[in-house]
Amino acid sequence: MAVLNFVINEIFGQGMIFIALIAMVGLILQKKPVSEVVRGTLTTAIGFVVLNTGTGLITGNAIDGVSTAFSMLLPAAAQPPATVDIGAQYGTEIGIVMLVAFAINLVFARLTKWKSVFLTGHMLYWFPFVFIAAGVNAGLSGATLIGLAAVFTALYMIVAPNLMHPLVKKVTGKDDFTIGHPTTTLSLISAGVAKLVGDPEHSCEDLKVPKSLGFLREVSITGSITIAVVYVVLYFILIANGFDPGEVWEYSSLNTGFFTYLVTHAIYFGVGMTVMLMGVRMLIAEIVPAFKGIAEKVVPGAIPALDCPVIFGYGPNSLIIGFITAMISSTICILITPGLFPTVVIPLVTTCFFENGCAAIIANAYGGVRGTIIACIVNGIVMVFLVGLGAYFFNNTIQTWMLVYGGQDFSLWGIVEGLIAGLL
Repeated sequence: MAVLNFVINEIFGQGMIFIALIAMVGLILQKKPVSEVVRGTLTTAIGFVVLNTGTGLITGNAIDGVSTAFSMLLPAAAQPPATVDIGAQYGTEIGIVMLVAFAINLVFARLTKWKSVFLTGHMLYWFPFVFIAAGVNAGLSGATLIGLAAVFTALYMIVAPNLMHPLVKKVTGKDDFTIGHPTTTLSLISAGVAKLVGDPEHSCEDLKVPKSLGFLREVSITGSITIAVVYVVLYFILIANGFDPGEVWEYSSLNTGFFTYLVTHAIYFGVGMTVMLMGVRMLIAEIVPAFKGIAEKVVPGAIPALDCPVIFGYGPNSLIIGFITAMISSTICILITPGLFPTVVIPLVTTCFFENGCAAIIANAYGGVRGTIIACIVNGIVMVFLVGLGAYFFNNTIQTWMLVYGGQDFSLWGIVEGLIAGLL
């Protein structure tokens, strides 16, 4: 148990250590000099931390206030509290599922033509977390719970990145990595819709910007301005509904005003984007060449499945356009569907930015500006229905968590597993 807990908690449970060890093994298998192994391993770890620092700035310091505002505008009392602490009570089961699923992924990649290896560290934990929660909600326990969650986790780690592979190749023009992240559902929808209604010749990345507005080509600046506008709109909506923005966003207690809060959050978004893209460049520059050692020696032809921000640099305009479009369409969908679901859905800010952001970049590759906008309108509606319907399968476990992080593969695959768990 000590060895098992060490592997689960100290390696698989730590994305930085896990991805750095993968890079180290790949470099060793290529018989690189010690100095190069050390440099590549540490640079991979640093790149991973830089990437996650950027995403943390975006979710924790820039867009957190958006969710807070909507939680006040839409009655939080209707959101059921979690009755089972899945992370605390089922930690060992989650760890076992992680190890078993990753082993199955490696074996499958070696023996079949589907060659992706799932390397997104934190998602190695969150998918077992979701599948264990769906099983517990349906009343499963013991070996049946672990077995079903392991099957679904392994299936996801095999199927989703391989479905994403041609989409990523369409965007990047390269064949050396894919995406291992719960964006697959939204990305497939985006590709299909954009291909149907759009024109790839009119790319979001080629939008004509007057010279006087040339600064808008910097995604960090565009993102900061966008977030600032969102907060200004929410400020007046809160006042119109009888709320004090200073109390909702807690800046009154800091003896500052809305101006400071607005500027701080807008700049944090820009900083987060800048840091995140820097981490992406560092990570890709190291992990892809290092992974060739594993591909050559252990799993011939294997390609790494990585976190979705690794694709953001290929379509920064698409990312911002997709984020805004999905935020608008999902919010409208929430406002016109009250009482339709057994929970109150709040705008899925994180999903609109990360999972839908990846989907928007893919939509642009297939259908340009028009395809991106229409696809992300559809995605905004889809994510709301996935979270709403998912409440039937997570209401006693992680429903409050899903209100923030659901609306994509977590919800869809969790619903499917919940249906099967109910039959068992």
